[in-house]
Amino acid sequence: MSQAGTHVHERSDDMPPVVADVDRIAAHADPVVRNLQITHCYHRLSRAMAAVTGGAANWCTFAVWASKQVGRTIRQEDLARTVERLLKSSPEVAAGVDLVARALRRTVPHEMVRRAVVTVARLDDVSAASARGNLKVFEEIAREFARFLTEFTGPGAEERTIAEFCDSLRAGEPPEGQRCLRQAFTRYHRAMTTGDPKQRAELLLLANIEVGLHEQTRLQPEIAAALEAPVVDPRELECRLLDLLLPGNRVVKWLRRTLLTVLGRRSAVRIASEQLADRVRVLVRRAVTEHLMTLALPGGELLDLGEDLPATFPPLLAELSDPELLALLEIVDPTADSVLGTAARDWADLPDRMHYIADMFRCHALRGDLLDPPFTAEQVEALTAGRRPGGAL
Repeated sequence: MSQAGTHVHERSDDMPPVVADVDRIAAHADPVVRNLQITHCYHRLSRAMAAVTGGAANWCTFAVWASKQVGRTIRQEDLARTVERLLKSSPEVAAGVDLVARALRRTVPHEMVRRAVVTVARLDDVSAASARGNLKVFEEIAREFARFLTEFTGPGAEERTIAEFCDSLRAGEPPEGQRCLRQAFTRYHRAMTTGDPKQRAELLLLANIEVGLHEQTRLQPEIAAALEAPVVDPRELECRLLDLLLPGNRVVKWLRRTLLTVLGRRSAVRIASEQLADRVRVLVRRAVTEHLMTLALPGGELLDLGEDLPATFPPLLAELSDPELLALLEIVDPTADSVLGTAARDWADLPDRMHYIADMFRCHALRGDLLDPPFTAEQVEALTAGRRPGGAL
């Protein structure tokens, strides 16, 4: 893989990505650049799939905006601010900071303590888990979309059968089996040939949910890891606070810490740090959850996945008739034909996630702006060259 600043040879955006493109992006060592390239590749796959299935949203369409949101977690650009905001507004944290101040018998700037907390909150672990999940899904599912487009839209496509394509996918249930993908690509293939708009819309919705179920099952370990990552260690917090609050060089700091121990105040600092860490741990977990349960869509729309979907089903999907689609929705959607109750209570809970995701796919299935590019032309040019682009991402 070419490193940052080195030009990489990439197919034109007018052409669908091929398997080699997916493999090249997956091999990029920089998780930030890799995520941005993944997001752009999903966009190209989405447009190519839409072109052969009637212009509606496919799974890659939603993956564009989910991957773009994941990028914010990987870069930690919003997450640290969310943590700081919750810390600043918490009376429990303020009380914990005052407890540390009394233990040290000195004034402790709250802003300094909040910075220390963010430093020890292991947001890097949240970022790493998100990057692993982003790559894990892309290198499996995007690869199959690229292969599907090559085999069924390229030269000699009419000579290939969907059965032959699916035979190369693993039998069995996710996370290791690819039964859901086998079924989904069969639906996508049928959607390419049907002339009935409603049948096509239902086939695409069914395929999208099947890919989503495979994806979310595969992602379960990474989502759990991201939510469990922010473990604030009280000893680490204590050391960070003492480093910040005790003036002097390393030798002087050591002497001051020793003096605190001799005077019997070190244990008071430790107790105060433990109580502060307990309060902070809850808030940081809430910040990570809030961050992971947010999805930015085109036009500045921001979905809070902890609230019911603020949308309605499009006319083509208001009433469903496909028996296989209805059967799957009976499993993943406990509130049939309604967005009431779609709010996810626990993002680490797979059925909870799938309920929201299935209805989101249905509500936004025919939304044209989801096919819009996620980045500017200048940003795409930088990504093509393997660089981190400038501007808001």
